Amino acid sequence: MTKLNNREKMNKTKIRVGRGIGSGKGKTSGRGVKGQKSRSGVSIKSFEGGQMPLYRRLPKRGFNSISNEHIAILNLEKIQFYIDKKTLKINDVINSSILKKLKLINKNSTKLKILGTGEIKDKINIEANLASKSAVEKLEKIGGSIQLKK
Repeated sequence: MTKLNNREKMNKTKIRVGRGIGSGKGKTSGRGVKGQKSRSGVSIKSFEGGQMPLYRRLPKRGFNSISNEHIAILNLEKIQFYIDKKTLKINDVINSSILKKLKLINKNSTKLKILGTGEIKDKINIEANLASKSAVEKLEKIGGSIQLKK
């Protein structure tokens, strides 16, 4: 039968560095003597001893265009879904500002494009920057209208 008090310590105390010669981690605090690594505030991350570092060995990839426009895309079936849910009203003109207010498109989007996937049952008026041919055809077939901003 083992005694309770001869178990290993559960809560080991943290080594307090730089607290005198008797602690075993005094004076240089286990950092050796002199040199870059003994100083405080020095990190040599990604330094590979003069070898060409990994981030410089790999080729540059990608490109971020300055004129990148954020175009919000909305399908007719999605518009019908929101009308059925009573989020959008039929007699309102559906434009990007209303859609942004209702958080149906991203607030950072600069343009709105209407695509023709799905069916639309209600006669609605849409104001958008871009629209696909199929979307325009489907809207005009049910008597709705779409104004394209220039």
